[in-house]
Amino acid sequence: MKKIILLLTSTFIFSLASVAQSGGYDIKFNFKGCKDTMVYLVKYTFDQQYIADTCKKVKNGLIQFKGKKELDKGVYTLVSEAKSIYFDFFINENQKFTVNTDYADIVNTLKSVGNKENEQFFSYIKFITNKNLEFGKIREATKGKSKEDSAKYVNDKLKELNADVKKFEKDFMESVKGTFVYDVLNLKTEKEPTEIPKAKNGRPDSVYQYYYYKNHYFDGVNFKDERIIRTPFFDDRVKKYFDNVIVQHPDTVIQEIDKILGACNECSIVYNLLLGHFTYKYEQSKIMGFDKIFVHLADKYINNGSAVKCGVYSEETVVKIKERTDILRNLLLDSKVAELYMIDTLYGKKVMKMGFDTAKTSKSVTDLYYKNLEKLTPMFTTLYSIKAKYTVLVFWASDCGHCQTEIPKLSDNLKEIKGKIDFKVFAVQTKDDFEVWRKFIVDKKLDFINVFDPIHLNNLKERFDIYSTPVIYILDKDKKIKAKRLGADQVIDMLKMLDKFDKGDTK
Repeated sequence: MKKIILLLTSTFIFSLASVAQSGGYDIKFNFKGCKDTMVYLVKYTFDQQYIADTCKKVKNGLIQFKGKKELDKGVYTLVSEAKSIYFDFFINENQKFTVNTDYADIVNTLKSVGNKENEQFFSYIKFITNKNLEFGKIREATKGKSKEDSAKYVNDKLKELNADVKKFEKDFMESVKGTFVYDVLNLKTEKEPTEIPKAKNGRPDSVYQYYYYKNHYFDGVNFKDERIIRTPFFDDRVKKYFDNVIVQHPDTVIQEIDKILGACNECSIVYNLLLGHFTYKYEQSKIMGFDKIFVHLADKYINNGSAVKCGVYSEETVVKIKERTDILRNLLLDSKVAELYMIDTLYGKKVMKMGFDTAKTSKSVTDLYYKNLEKLTPMFTTLYSIKAKYTVLVFWASDCGHCQTEIPKLSDNLKEIKGKIDFKVFAVQTKDDFEVWRKFIVDKKLDFINVFDPIHLNNLKERFDIYSTPVIYILDKDKKIKAKRLGADQVIDMLKMLDKFDKGDTK
């Protein structure tokens, strides 16, 4: 059951309010055998459910929801006092109707009075529900049969039931074409080819099947119709497409998002909801490289002021999104990273004695820097001075418990490919505790280029998006990002893969 949000007034981060129409609604349920004293009228809204009205005085199964303004059109559900779903129904143009049913057999006794769409829909769920019951009874009928006979019986019955369901759904969809019932059920209908050509090996062409399925996936879905977001199927349809159907590559995802948003009316409820969904999904994504999708969405639809105009985000939220994209933009795959001016352990004590360890303000640090610039300049170790085919850029802190495990593990793992792949490790300590850091390096025999930033020149946190440690990047010879946010156990395999690919070995 989808989450039901018990709010009389529901708001998203973006506005989902629609213009109320005059005429009102009056929906009655004669629910024989219902023991509830209070029942909820709940509407679907993408992947959430919201209470639209409450009947607080249920007596003898008589339930009524009544209001002066029309409800948002879509699929609703009747929810019990214990918040379990009874059944779905349609609220569309006709918002004054009655539904009769019996608690003893809810589905088979559903009857709509004064609403053709619900009568059609109820006939559909009756058939499907009863076929599902037949499916459940198949195995019971195999008791006493041999294993071979049972398998044959089950297979034959399943084929028979599947054929019945397919024929019914085809005939039913044809009979309701052009109605909202059709539009809703179309969202859950898989579009598969009926005639599949053979591949060279004589088997059905799987490539043809995939492209047919992908290209027809949203056939009949009208993204300009706001009612589709208030159905139990739209969110699953969208999520499945982006998670399981299309190729999981940021450029492909970007192209598909643009296509779907382009099919919506700008600033419509569907457009606003989908933009909010995609922005959140890909800003939170843990898949390497998918931050490119978030940056694209922010640049094209948010940072230019459109999202504020449409009511998707507030101006304050857009400022935060812009700040985030400005950080991530420079850290996308194949971007060249910023230069780093760091101090090696060899000069650590000398720099600390200049007073950087006791400086309290940015002004005092700046004054110390310019006062000691001539001495400091030859001490700097820069990232771009590292000559190697690959640079493993590591940000860690000696007082970080996770780092104390991961950094020695990284050091040990890298021994496997030392001399086989041209790489160096540029390990940046993100804290100022020089002595503890130096002792850890010595104790763990960390054969890295070990550096830190006691002068606070580099703004590491923002420039490299460091909100926890360790953070590991792999750079190529030009200091372009080839991989990022890796675990210690992933670095070896990634270096091997990059080196293999660079040598042209794609096997």
